[in-house]
Amino acid sequence: MASAGFVGYWFNQSLAAILLITIAYLGFAFYQIKRIHLWLIQDHSNSEANPPESFGLWGNVFDGIYHLQRRERQASAILKNIIEKAQESSAAMEMAVVMINSKNSLDWWNTAAENLLGFKDPQDRGRAISNLLRDPEFLDYYNNEEFSEPLKLPSPKSADQILEFSLTRFGKGEKLLLARNITQLHRLELMRKDFVANVSHELRTPITVIKGYLEAIVDNSKDLDEKWRKPISQMQQQSARMENIVQDLLLLSSLETSNITTSQSDVRVQELLEEVLNDTAQSQRKKAHHYRIECNSEDTIHVEHAEFYSAVLNLVVNAAKYTPKGGEIILSGNNSDAGYKISIEDNGLGIEAQHLPRLTERFYRVDASRSSDTGGTGLGLAIVKHILARHGGSLEVTSETGEGSCFSCVLPESRVVRSHLEGKEIDTEAEAQINPSRL
Repeated sequence: MASAGFVGYWFNQSLAAILLITIAYLGFAFYQIKRIHLWLIQDHSNSEANPPESFGLWGNVFDGIYHLQRRERQASAILKNIIEKAQESSAAMEMAVVMINSKNSLDWWNTAAENLLGFKDPQDRGRAISNLLRDPEFLDYYNNEEFSEPLKLPSPKSADQILEFSLTRFGKGEKLLLARNITQLHRLELMRKDFVANVSHELRTPITVIKGYLEAIVDNSKDLDEKWRKPISQMQQQSARMENIVQDLLLLSSLETSNITTSQSDVRVQELLEEVLNDTAQSQRKKAHHYRIECNSEDTIHVEHAEFYSAVLNLVVNAAKYTPKGGEIILSGNNSDAGYKISIEDNGLGIEAQHLPRLTERFYRVDASRSSDTGGTGLGLAIVKHILARHGGSLEVTSETGEGSCFSCVLPESRVVRSHLEGKEIDTEAEAQINPSRL
């Protein structure tokens, strides 16, 4: 424009020259804008058309767009390669992998999902998961959004196949569904349960006979040679221990294979704890422990009385066995964020941290020699775990070596009976102390 003004000045037409060059420049700018507009509205999904070329300022703009386009193509190629590899690896997996969007519709699945779940591509793409997996138990599991534990169900394609479903949240309301075939594991588990139940049942009769004869021999021990008295006494003790193991195995088998009975009732926690404490103090009176109950006298839970009594008794007896003479054992009940918690706390030997995750395994021993001395079967905590699971609860364990242990039965909120609390003023804590020497 300066040059045009200078040339126009010589011809006495400066204004006309500036106006002319301005119109020409605006026309050129409009032309470049039109070119970039036409390029932008093209469909670039199936082509890699480069932006138009130019010079000057517009050339720099087009070059910048071209470099951005190259970087975007490179990033897209990397992402596409990652997605292809992920899809290839997922397709090779034996586990079904299903991506569910925020609208609960299917976005993508691998080949295993077609084999295990019966999904079909492309007709099932975009369909709601509830229209394809209609099992009421699965729908409850999906809608409740409590995915901490997997769900075991028969396959929708074949009732002979057992699948384990797991769900994980990701993104914005999206979910990842995993399903694996556990038919063989399920059959092995059933075989194990049947084997334990059958063997335990078959062992009960011969052990009872052996124990009966040993008791008869011990009753007439005065007629025995002195050298046989100790072996016979040890045989009697071990036969009693074998009988206890068989009984615990039969109980475990029953807990695993049967549903919780409908004969559940409202149980006052303090009365239950007093009953357990009385029985424990009787059997462990030689240790002269100090027992204390701490709970609200009105606290009530809805449980199967015999089973839950057995669970709490197991924990209190364990505490008594592994607490030195004259120790203190506290039985407490209180409401917690998770529901209702019944705790058995002692100041005994304690348990090392590495043993805590395995305590509920069958026959697991923290200290084999110490367990042998107490005469335990190694099945008590496994029984407690199964009983609590049948009530929708769980077992929590905290312990410090030399400081004692705390075993807590945690029941869900649905097990707490609230009717007893309505319209009453209740103390936050009521204590009942029982002196074992009086029992």
